[in-house]
Parts: sequence; C-alpha cells; structure tokens
Amino acid sequence: MTESTISPRSFGEEAVAEAKVHPLTGPIDLSQIDISMMEGRRQVRDGLTRFLMPYKFAIDEVMTKLRILQEEFTQTGEYNPIEHVSSRLKDPDSIIEKMQRRGIPLETDRVRETITDIAGVRVVCAFVSDVYRVFELLTAHSDVTVYQVKDYIAKPKENGYRSLHLLLEVPVFLSSGPVQTIVEVQIRTIAMDFWASLEHKIYYKYDREVPEELLDGLRDAADQAGRLDSTMEWLHIAIRGGDRDTLVRRSTDTLARGGGSAEAASA
Repeated sequence: MTESTISPRSFGEEAVAEAKVHPLTGPIDLSQIDISMMEGRRQVRDGLTRFLMPYKFAIDEVMTKLRILQEEFTQTGEYNPIEHVSSRLKDPDSIIEKMQRRGIPLETDRVRETITDIAGVRVVCAFVSDVYRVFELLTAHSDVTVYQVKDYIAKPKENGYRSLHLLLEVPVFLSSGPVQTIVEVQIRTIAMDFWASLEHKIYYKYDREVPEELLDGLRDAADQAGRLDSTMEWLHIAIRGGDRDTLVRRSTDTLARGGGSAEAASA
C-alpha cells in the first residue's frame, strides 16, 4: 500500500454560515485572540475544546470497533491478536504550543490540516503477524478510509523505532450530520511498545539532547527487540503446528517466512 497525504479542506461562505448554527463542524478563527492574557487564553481553550469534540467521538468509534473484535474473539474462542488498547486526545494547550512553534495561525481549519495526531489510538499485540492482522481487520470496515500508512516495522526509523502508523478517517455522526474525522492509529508488539516507552522517557529526561552513548544503547535495544519478536513469532507458529517455512504477514503488502529475521522481513 502506498502512502497518501491528507488533502487540505476548504471552507466557503456556506460553511462559515453553517458554523454559526453548528459550531462543532465549521471553522473557527482564534488567531486574533491575545493568548498572553488569561482571559484570551481561556477563550482559545474553550474554542479548541469544542473543536476537539468530534475527535473525541472519533476515538470512541475506533475503540468500539476494536472492543467488538476483542469481544467476538472471546465469545467464539478464536485467537485474539489484540493484547490491549489505549487512546489519547491532544489537549488545547498542546495544540496552541505546536501551532505557535510552527508559526501557523490558530485557525481550526489550519489546525485540522497541520496536526494529524490530535486523536490517537494505540493497539498492542503479542506478535508482528498480529499487528498486520489487526491492520486488516480494522481497515476492512466500509466506513473507514485509510489516508496514510507508515510501516516502521518493515522499514524501521534510523533510531530503531518500529511500529505501524495509520491515519484513518471515520465518520462522526453529530446532530448537524456526519463529520469525517482523522484518527492516528499505532499498532505495535509488546517489545516495540516497551522500547518506545523507554525512548520517550530518555528523550524527556534529557530534553531531546540525548548523549550519544544512550542513543547507541537504544539502537542496540531496538535490534534485540526485533530479534526477540522474530523468535517469539517462530515459537508462536510452532505451538500452533507450523514450522519455520510457514508464511506470515510481515508488512502491509508482503508475506515472509515465520522463522525469518527482523532484517529479512524488512527487506
């Protein structure tokens, strides 16, 4: 699957007029409010809080789909590829800071175009093949549109980061009608999640100025986590009656042999 990007949304006079009646769905210009004053910052926070509501509901939509899958597998006794799920919604202050850092006016349509991880869902799986199984199941829904796929498992980042990132668009049904809303979904294994959590703590502690020896240690840990995932995958296949030649999905568009190394799967 190839990467695609989000097309900018345009709003004409009709959308502005509609915003007066349904402020959750129309653009709001907050750029003229002085956020250096307490009252101004409160007004901007209030405006962004309303703007964020569809994103909160979009998270609910995705989480519901995942919980239904979990419940189905539990009721039928089938293998459940989902270990656990979590979600988070960016808060107004984070959005203000990010837009200021990028020098972009604080207008909600610009926020929507600029920040694609406002709504986030994380799915943790036991095995790499489970990651792609969840990808298949989640994107098979007729009301889910895949906007972007970044497969950092098949092609890890330079620092060793591995995960499958999706930008999904789901409809949120408000009283004013459906609103198509973007949710970032990250799907990774337990080993990948452990590594990412450690990396986040290290970067936070050193305010992103991480000593080189720690960066080397992180890359080494990422390699070890990749080898662990490959070994655990093979054991998982063996328990279920397969062997090292069993084909499993190891990227969004390819199959690899179950006993293959993390490097071979990324090739």
